[in-house]
Amino acid sequence: MENLTGSKRVRFVLLLGTLTALIPFTIDMYLPAFPSLAGVFNANASGIQLSLTACLLGLAIGQLVAGALSDAHGRRKPLIAALAVYAGASVACIFAPNIAVFIALRFAQGFAAAAGLVISRAIVRDVSSGAELTRLFALLMLVNNLVPLLAPSIGGGILLFADWQAIFGTLSVLGVILLLITIFRLPESLPEDKRVPSNLRATIGSFSTIMQDKKFTGYALSQGLLIGGVFAYVAGTPFVYQGIYGVSPQAFSILFGINGIGLMAGSYVVGGMAHRISEKQFLEIALYTAMTASTVLLAVLLFHGPLWAVVVPIFFFLTSIGTVATAAFSLAMESQSRAAGSASALLGLLPFFLGAIAAPLVGIAGEGTGVPMGVIIFTMCFAALLSYYIFVKRPAATAETERLNTELKRN
Repeated sequence: MENLTGSKRVRFVLLLGTLTALIPFTIDMYLPAFPSLAGVFNANASGIQLSLTACLLGLAIGQLVAGALSDAHGRRKPLIAALAVYAGASVACIFAPNIAVFIALRFAQGFAAAAGLVISRAIVRDVSSGAELTRLFALLMLVNNLVPLLAPSIGGGILLFADWQAIFGTLSVLGVILLLITIFRLPESLPEDKRVPSNLRATIGSFSTIMQDKKFTGYALSQGLLIGGVFAYVAGTPFVYQGIYGVSPQAFSILFGINGIGLMAGSYVVGGMAHRISEKQFLEIALYTAMTASTVLLAVLLFHGPLWAVVVPIFFFLTSIGTVATAAFSLAMESQSRAAGSASALLGLLPFFLGAIAAPLVGIAGEGTGVPMGVIIFTMCFAALLSYYIFVKRPAATAETERLNTELKRN
């Protein structure tokens, strides 16, 4: 499966993209129903956002489990088991009697959906490396980023004709379809001789070894913090757009979907120009773009600017995410061939863990202000840029200086 080209690559990426799409569908499709869910379960904004937090925690923990299991038992078996659990949890959400049960089931949904992301990424690393890894992952991200463009619109469309339970009925059907696709169309990509032992010591040792790589840590923190900021946007905009600016669920879906175009554009540019501009250059440009956009967004929210002044910086922020997610993942995974599943899990854990912390905080000041959302996004962008400088940029500059000094001494 090395160096896939033409139609084979398209089919392969579409298959993996369909699996990774389960996460944005799980996160985004029910966002237009946030205000109505608050009424159904008699909960405030933070209570409903806690259901998103539970899902994100499930996604974070689930990736650790799925990554380790896939390194030990191959990619197919853990993925099939997870998709079966996902379909069942989605059906159970429909019959949740209260907000506490609903939150618990959302955790189960996220835990199971995590396998689609982490195992798909590990499969990409199994079958490719170098520039081909970057191109394949960029195509995978392109498919994956199309879903945020569609999911809220689908959710908003469902709410025109049915209630929120229909959204979770749709997710259960999607889970069953993906289960069948995996069983009949996804080959095993990890040979038995490349698998690692399935025990706690080996798993912890694998994670510990990976995190000792400073560059990997820098790339992981950069993308983790920045993408973690996305979940402040995801949790905050349903109330900011609909509550403060008075847009309808359908208009919200359109605004949300526009940002999906930015995500796709960011991924597409990296993949299309991988041979002309290095991934590191793309990453630096995107980090500075996100920092600028978040600064503007915070200022607009502080001074109660118009809707368009909120939408524009958010678009540029999301565009930078598409670039960072693609470039940082490729750079981080390039050195991780032996434990690709565990490395993929670590890269996936940070965004969802940080997002789980950020999501409920955006509603801490109530539904009448978007300032907490702006503060959190700004903080995440600043921390991502700082992490890149500390773990990647500064060590590289120091190493280059030492090399030049050594050459001067020799001469």
